[in-house]
Amino acid sequence: MNWKKALGILGLGITIGYIAKSKINDMPIQAEQALKIAKEKFKEGGAVSGSWIYMKSEEITLHGLNYLVYRGGITRTINEENKQYEFYVDAHTGTIISTEETNNII
Repeated sequence: MNWKKALGILGLGITIGYIAKSKINDMPIQAEQALKIAKEKFKEGGAVSGSWIYMKSEEITLHGLNYLVYRGGITRTINEENKQYEFYVDAHTGTIISTEETNNII
């Protein structure tokens, strides 16, 4: 194989790798991973006694910006009292974009 073919194949390989990497970065994370991220963050403030997440992502608008998110919830026991929180996790980055304490008691 001559050097021109070798450089052509190398260039093609680099191009395919770049395209594949950009496509992978555009894919949303799995719902289980989003829940794991949220649980780890909530555990920083105390023990988590329960959690849930919708397995299907949804689109929301928050502060005028559109997001593809997973919605879930966390139950924490604080001073022997259950407190529930609802959260939204960005499906592309895994960033928690919103949390809110709810009044639901389990």
